[in-house]
Amino acid sequence: MAEKPKMPTENDRENLKELGQVKMEHQIHLLSVIGEVEGHECLSSNTKTTKYEHILPQLAAIEDSDRIKGVLVLLNTVGGDVEAGLAIAEMIASLSKPTVSLVLGGSHSIGVPIAVSTDYSFIVRTGTMVIHPVRMNGTVIGAPQTYDYFRQMQDRILGFIASHCSAKRERLEELMLDTGMLTKDLGTILVGQRAVDEGIINEVGGIQEAVAKLHEMICKL
Repeated sequence: MAEKPKMPTENDRENLKELGQVKMEHQIHLLSVIGEVEGHECLSSNTKTTKYEHILPQLAAIEDSDRIKGVLVLLNTVGGDVEAGLAIAEMIASLSKPTVSLVLGGSHSIGVPIAVSTDYSFIVRTGTMVIHPVRMNGTVIGAPQTYDYFRQMQDRILGFIASHCSAKRERLEELMLDTGMLTKDLGTILVGQRAVDEGIINEVGGIQEAVAKLHEMICKL
């Protein structure tokens, strides 16, 4: 007799509604990074955000749970707070559980480190990744210390990406400082297969391939 599917609990529905997270069948936790990554400052209530103060405790709980065997990270983000994004990426990278990411609409700016922080990564054929220099909102003091701070932050981002994918740091910097693609900014847009060809993402694929890969990794434990 076939086993009846498990009905979602009230807690499951609340997590899906508030955090965009849900525990899938076969002990896989689904984590979504959508909209803008919100950091130390609250964004407008009209802005779709992923709040890092929600994500970090969830990742800690995943690491501590014997019931969760793997994590699937879905990304469709325009980027956001650099410190918050790097914190999320570092947490995902340090998980002992198998992790797989899937870039859907896009994974721009600080979304790039999050996308490569998993053990294996996918991007759909129409998915985009934008690599560009660090930008700052609000008033910026034009002093050498300010530019040095920007440079240090960019070095942290480039170092993280290079250490979690097969792309070389020098090539990533070239893509970041390209002047020929974005009309009002430096940087490069990578679409689908191009992100794979550059060595940033492992493979072009969708949800079927991402889930199958995660199951394969879990079975090897």
